[in-house]
Amino acid sequence: MAKFSRREFLEAAPLAALAVTGGRLLNGAAPEAAAAVAPLAEFGYADVSLASDLHESQLRETHAVLMALSEDSLLKPFRQMSGMPAPGEDLGGWYRYDPDYNYRKDFDTGFAPACPFGQWVSALARAYAITGDEATRAKVIRLNRLYAQTITADFYVKNRFPAYIYDKLLLGLIDSHTYVKDPAALSILEETTNTALPHLPGHAIEHDVPWRIDKDKDDQSWNWDESYTMPENLFLAYQRGVGRRYYDLGIQYLDDKTWFDPLSRNENVFNGRHAYSYVNSLSSAMMAYLVAGSDKHLRAAQNAFVMLQEQSFATGGWGPDELLRAPGSDDLYASLTNTHHSFETPCGSYAHFKLTRYLLRVTRDARYGDSMERVMYNTVLGAKPLHENGENFYYSDYNFAAKRVYKKAHWACCAGTLPQVATDYRINAYLRAPQALYVVLYIPSTVRWTENGAALSLTQEGQYPHEDHVTFMVTSSKPTELTLHFRIPAWSEGASVSVNGTRQIGAAKPGEFAAIRREWKTGDRVELELPLKMRLETIDARHTDTVALLRGPLVLMAVKQQQDAPVPTTTREQLLAAKRTSREQWQVSSSTGIVTMLPFTSLGELPYTTYVKVS
Repeated sequence: MAKFSRREFLEAAPLAALAVTGGRLLNGAAPEAAAAVAPLAEFGYADVSLASDLHESQLRETHAVLMALSEDSLLKPFRQMSGMPAPGEDLGGWYRYDPDYNYRKDFDTGFAPACPFGQWVSALARAYAITGDEATRAKVIRLNRLYAQTITADFYVKNRFPAYIYDKLLLGLIDSHTYVKDPAALSILEETTNTALPHLPGHAIEHDVPWRIDKDKDDQSWNWDESYTMPENLFLAYQRGVGRRYYDLGIQYLDDKTWFDPLSRNENVFNGRHAYSYVNSLSSAMMAYLVAGSDKHLRAAQNAFVMLQEQSFATGGWGPDELLRAPGSDDLYASLTNTHHSFETPCGSYAHFKLTRYLLRVTRDARYGDSMERVMYNTVLGAKPLHENGENFYYSDYNFAAKRVYKKAHWACCAGTLPQVATDYRINAYLRAPQALYVVLYIPSTVRWTENGAALSLTQEGQYPHEDHVTFMVTSSKPTELTLHFRIPAWSEGASVSVNGTRQIGAAKPGEFAAIRREWKTGDRVELELPLKMRLETIDARHTDTVALLRGPLVLMAVKQQQDAPVPTTTREQLLAAKRTSREQWQVSSSTGIVTMLPFTSLGELPYTTYVKVS
């Protein structure tokens, strides 16, 4: 597969981004920013408006589902587990509380009671920041007040995943504080923390390692909690002014000995670890760098990202059967026939977007944006919609006999992350620094900000990733000098950038940001040409006859007449000579006839294969 090497990634990152004070966590005095180059800043949710129906429909659909859910139903497992009256309909699926739950008999019904609640509150708070809809704000505040009435130790005693649930509640409450301005959010958070902590391990516990002896010995599902993901949101709470306590807890729960320490030494310890949660924990490493100044954790995240790229599919997805794999193994290739559970899509993409956004902010390496874009267009944007009955899309399927289907279980963890993903496209698309704007994703949209007293906006238009051309229009209340940075994908040989019709010679280097500094004024126009050439990526270096066809960031997948039909066989030359028959459809000649190729977002209910055989 055409992945970037470890050397390419690490050498491309600006060395100044690694210059941190002493390379130590700051345990004594209050932590302070230590980077020689300040990280890029995120925009607010309301600063970016999207004009892409593919992205916006995901937000509309998930938001509508969350707004329609009964509050009694949402609070039911909290009330039941706390011994309180619990009126309302049981949502069922993972969300249900069953005191007699047995994962060996019925894995999915009652597996993780109330697991997405905090994520849903977070998503609603972010949606309010986007829309300003008062009904959304009111629902967040009601849910927080109703939840506050249920805070008891029993909830954590009876829960398989006390750290997982606490982590999500923490994020929901700090997002309520930040975006909804709920005046009670922080006091509710303090009560939640005080109640939860006695029932959490005192430090990060590895997945599958027993720590509650009274429960773990007969039921291994009690060993699947994820305390090692908590530091990201604990540090985030500290960063948002909640209190030094959360900084100290963030340090306490960093999974150093068995995870971050070896990764920082470039030792690959991926094999057998739960994919989503351990990739998600890399965002904790990034927050340890951003908040506590730990270059060790930055190195760990950078090294781990390269390791992840080395075992990723052409789509950017990873973790077949939710497991990270040994370096150099044949597991990725084997998964094309032995599983349909190829990539845990909403959860995995949420973790991937956060990690690449953190890394891009710190290193300003455009290729983290390439990776974010690849995952966005080839995985989560093609997720089937979340339904009010709890049907949720969970796995992308890269099997030779694939189909897009809902997970059997309702209200699984991906029902929690999909609404968050849908809000976050905005903060992924652009980043900023003093007198500088970075365009990360090419999505029809407008970003608005102020610079030195000037009100500016940048609007992008075009049919990318289906067409090569992207246009940007500037408006400014007064002429303003600043640098606009445009991501030039590493695959875009021959890319060009023009300002007001004049080509900027040498500005568009693949794998970098094209930096255009000038005095900008209303009416200025920037045009990007990003040649969308066909290319092939093999599944791995040992199976060079198994390839995916890509055009720009898009993987084009082969449609099959029946799901169990033979895998198409063609030649490299035939694949690269694919003919376009419509905006999103291509045709390729094969030994058995014409094969239709479509991106993941256009497959609908059609059977398909991501990889084909070449002779």
